[in-house]
Amino acid sequence: MSLQEETKLFNVAVVGATGNVGREILSILEERKFPIKELFLLASSRTAGSTVSFCGREVVVRELSEFDFSRVQIGLFSPGAEVSCVYAPKAAAAGCVVIDNTSFFRMDPEVPLVVPEVNPGAIAQYVNKGIIANPNCSTIQMVVALKPLHDAAVIRRVVVSTYQAVSGAGKEAMDELFEQTRAIYATTLRVPPKKFSREIAFNVIPQIDLFLDNGYTKEEMKMINETKKILDPAIRLTATTVRVPVFNGHSEALTIETERPLSPAQAREILSRAPGIEVVDDPSKMLFITPREAAGKDATFVSRIRADESVENGLQLWVVSDNLRKGAALNAVQIAELLVRDHL
Repeated sequence: MSLQEETKLFNVAVVGATGNVGREILSILEERKFPIKELFLLASSRTAGSTVSFCGREVVVRELSEFDFSRVQIGLFSPGAEVSCVYAPKAAAAGCVVIDNTSFFRMDPEVPLVVPEVNPGAIAQYVNKGIIANPNCSTIQMVVALKPLHDAAVIRRVVVSTYQAVSGAGKEAMDELFEQTRAIYATTLRVPPKKFSREIAFNVIPQIDLFLDNGYTKEEMKMINETKKILDPAIRLTATTVRVPVFNGHSEALTIETERPLSPAQAREILSRAPGIEVVDDPSKMLFITPREAAGKDATFVSRIRADESVENGLQLWVVSDNLRKGAALNAVQIAELLVRDHL
C-alpha cells in the first residue's frame, strides 16, 4: 500500500487566499505537507480568476460567494471579520470545519479559541458550531511563553507592552511604511497616513485598533480577554499595544508575577523544554532576538529572562515571533493538523 493510500487526504479551502495571511497559509501547507486531496482558493470577486502557485502548479482563485462548502472538509479562513461572520457559519452548516483567523468568533463561548502548544484539548469543542477560532497574533506568542511558567508557578498578573510590525495591519500598511520611508530619504513630499493615525516611518504609534470607553484599544482588550479564555480566567493582565516601523515580527516586553517564586534560571530551563519556544538569552554574549532574526521562523523566541526587582516573585521576558507565521498562518495550520489527526 502506498503512503498516499495509507494517509487520509482532505479537501481544503483557503478563504482570503490572496491576502498576506492567506498566502502564508498556502506556503505553510506546502512546507508541512498537509494531507490535501483537493485545494480550493477563495477570495472576493476582485481577485477571482487570478492564480496562486501551490506545490509547483498554478491554482485558480474562485469567488467566495459562489462556492459550495459541502465539497471540503476543512476551511482556513482569513478574509476579515465582516466576511467570516457571514461565510463561516454557512461553511460549517455545509459540513466544513472552519478555522477562522478573524476576531469575530474568538469570544463566542461555544467556539474554542486555540493555541496548540497551550490548550490543544479545546479543539474538541469544534462540534458545537463547526468553528475553531485562531487568537490574535499578539496573544498567541504571549500565551505560548506564559503557559509553561503558569504551569510551574501560577501566574497572577501580567503587564505587557507590545512592539507590533506593520504587516499585522495588512499589505497596504506595509506599503505605507515603505512609501513614507522612501519619501523621507528622497526629501520629497511627505506621504500622509492612511492605514494609521500618524506617520509610521521613523515613528511609534501607541494605538492599535480603535479606542474604547475604558481608555484601552480593541487590540489591548483582545489580549486581555483572549488570554483569560485560553489560559486562565483568574490571570490579571494589562496591555499597551504599540505599532512600530518594522515590516514583520511582533515583539513583547512581559512582566509577570507568580504565586510561587521562580528564579530566572528556573524559568530559562522551563522555557527551554517547552514546545514551540526557543530560548536565546545570554546578555554577556549579546544573545537576544530581534524581529529580523525571527522572520520566517516558526518558534516563539524568548530572551532577556530576568528578575523583576520591583516586586516579589516577578520575572521579565522579551518575546518575539513572526506574526504572519506563528501569529496567524502557522497556528491555523497546526490546529488543522491536530484536527485531522485526532478528530476527523
